[in-house]
Amino acid sequence: MSRARRRGTSRRVSSPASPPDIFDRNRRRLHRDRAAPGFAGFDFIRAWMLEGIGERLDAVRREFHDALDLGCFDGAFVPPPGARVTRVDAGARFAALAGGVQAQEDRPHSPEGAYDLVVSAGVLDSVNDLPGALALIRRSLRPDGLFIGAFLGGSTLSTLRSVMLEAEADRPAARIHPQVDVRSAGDLLVRAGFALPVADVETLNVRYASLFDLIRDLRGMGATSLLPDPAPLRRETVARAAERFAARADAEGRTAERFDAIFVTGWAPDPSQPKPARRGSATTSLTDALRPKS
Repeated sequence: MSRARRRGTSRRVSSPASPPDIFDRNRRRLHRDRAAPGFAGFDFIRAWMLEGIGERLDAVRREFHDALDLGCFDGAFVPPPGARVTRVDAGARFAALAGGVQAQEDRPHSPEGAYDLVVSAGVLDSVNDLPGALALIRRSLRPDGLFIGAFLGGSTLSTLRSVMLEAEADRPAARIHPQVDVRSAGDLLVRAGFALPVADVETLNVRYASLFDLIRDLRGMGATSLLPDPAPLRRETVARAAERFAARADAEGRTAERFDAIFVTGWAPDPSQPKPARRGSATTSLTDALRPKS
């Protein structure tokens, strides 16, 4: 008998503390509410993502009946013909504009098996618990339901990141969100339990006349920094960053900024789906397959 049991005591084992949030949840809601009234003038990144999602959806030869638009912004996503759509956004104003409900993507937001299609464009890069958000999406899908998402990652805002590091070379501070690359995105789909996962990246380069035009666009789309407790940004730092941004301009006086959209596709598992071949079941060797034909 253990010493604790002999003494008639029990030891309470506490669970590990939850990791701190990467992003400030309250600031995220406020930024989305601030962006909502004028979002139509700054929606080009999300419109680009929705176009890519639409192309991927058009390649799927099946009907959908219940769709979830997760991170709906102003409700611009058009569901497939005949499908009902539920819209969810972390911002109260966007949710109201789209006739949806306010909820956070990494907190329970939908009944289990409620949808056969989930679409998410432009929000998963600023979710604190991305693995948890993907697991919730997977849970909300019916068997053989489809998830198509797009979010900024990879080398997004590489120019802004570089000029800020140069402007704060003496004491650099975190100013740009950490980014998920395409390989990690695919791994996260597998971890969340999706079948037939696919992740790919598309790049959009946008040319700006000044650093302040870029910042205006980021603020207008609700994409400025959500990092908690940001270090104060001094005027002289901004001025140096603007100079370095302008120094990278092309012959027309414009500087290119990069946006990488990570597109992810996955299916809720179902017995009807194709299965990968059993390891060792191939009837032709790789050497034979690569041998030149006579």
